[in-house]
Amino acid sequence: MTAIKTVNLILERCGTARSSIPPTLLYNEGWMLRLLLEWFSQQPASGHPLSFPKGAQWYSEALIPSTFLPRTRGDKYAESWTHADGVIGHFEIGKNRDTDLTLLKEATTLKILEAKMLSKLSAGIKHAPYYNQAARNIACIAEILKRADKRPEGMLTVSFFLIAPSAQIKKGVADKLSSESIASVVNRRIVEYDEDKNKWYEQWFLPTLHAMDIRAISWEDILTYIKENDPNVGGELCLFYEKCLEYNRFKMNAVY
Repeated sequence: MTAIKTVNLILERCGTARSSIPPTLLYNEGWMLRLLLEWFSQQPASGHPLSFPKGAQWYSEALIPSTFLPRTRGDKYAESWTHADGVIGHFEIGKNRDTDLTLLKEATTLKILEAKMLSKLSAGIKHAPYYNQAARNIACIAEILKRADKRPEGMLTVSFFLIAPSAQIKKGVADKLSSESIASVVNRRIVEYDEDKNKWYEQWFLPTLHAMDIRAISWEDILTYIKENDPNVGGELCLFYEKCLEYNRFKMNAVY
């Protein structure tokens, strides 16, 4: 038996009485997102937010760069690169380091996806607790464009999508996605980090923010779209999603 076949057997038992691993290792937002991205990658381009334009690919857990990297050893106002739950677009992975993302010269699309099940957007870093996950991802998108010398106005699509259960969206998980809120948070981050970053803020961050499609999308709406276009796969994905909610709800209740 090959190692891959053994992995498959372990995963197939997940969530059953014969399970050898916690069910949340499989039934979680990360795997839910990967299943959706793989399906959309096989479909013709459409008007759906997760649609793939010609030549686009997807990647999960890509490292995306920050403009607030350490200037000296132990720089308390700095941060590391960020892991993106999902990316759709024209990019290269691993050009300079493992899993780092570099936008291609001919790129027209960059969509960064943040996936949630029952948790909220995470708070900021240690010395900037206000610097929430949405603001951090969008600042990283501006830095990706800057490093590739790709003006946001010249891109067909630059997006940040928060994907979460409809119930969580109604409860306010997406309340921090307004452009005004994000601009204010990133500006405060610059004041604390280094005001010399004002040039980056004016020339790259604000134009990127103004060019972006920023919104929350529910898992339910995406699954409805898939079921309408591919009933068999849509039905299977709905069952997977139900298990994600079931096991993550149990986990949240157990912890909190």
